[in-house]
Amino acid sequence: MAEKTTEQRLAALEARITALETRGTAERAPEADADNDPFFALAALKRHVTGTGGVVFAGVVGSGPEAVEWQQGLPAERLAAEDWSRRASALDALGHPVRLQLLQAVWQGTDTVAALAELSDFGTTGQIYHHVNLLAAAGWLVTVRRGRYAVPPERLVPLLVILTAAGGAV
Repeated sequence: MAEKTTEQRLAALEARITALETRGTAERAPEADADNDPFFALAALKRHVTGTGGVVFAGVVGSGPEAVEWQQGLPAERLAAEDWSRRASALDALGHPVRLQLLQAVWQGTDTVAALAELSDFGTTGQIYHHVNLLAAAGWLVTVRRGRYAVPPERLVPLLVILTAAGGAV
């Protein structure tokens, strides 16, 4: 079975969301009061999940036209059926302290190897290129212009979710 492209997965997710949004209000449970319910997102997920459950993550980072808004989800059955080892290279790229620091620096606006080299603890320019190339190969960085890097918007919220999950409850 061929793996779906990001565009195909996004189109399928949008179709599912549209179908959920067009259901009659009689089919929906009362809306959770986000101001008073610390589990408002979980309550919303429970209203729409089928089968053995599912996982959804979402985030809003920034404001105005530069804001990144992202939501992604999968049914538990699909996650259980996938070969988790296929995710190893993407996770492996995040498994080095310098690469995480580089990602953080790029996200915060230091977007060239030369500028990254001026910061402490990243090593030589060659070492920085090595780490940047690994992050780019795994999809955590993209080249936006010659020699300038960015965390792609579609990977920013997932990256922050991984970091949040790795840190546990704060």
